[in-house]
Amino acid sequence: MQFTHEQYNALEGAIIRQQRIAIVRRGAELVLIPRRLRTDGGREVLEATHPTTGDALAVALDDLQRFEVLR
Repeated sequence: MQFTHEQYNALEGAIIRQQRIAIVRRGAELVLIPRRLRTDGGREVLEATHPTTGDALAVALDDLQRFEVLR
């Protein structure tokens, strides 16, 4: 997925506010709390936490089919 400036701004805002996001990856939807963006081997990676279990998850942004900031 190629993000627009508006989508990056929304994602960065969700990280700052610790606001939940819904992502779709490999056809499955997950709700996560984003923690930070980083690069790994030239790929942008979102580090997040599952809101119920507290499990950490790292997802490459180019693996996402879509995402939405939940209000």
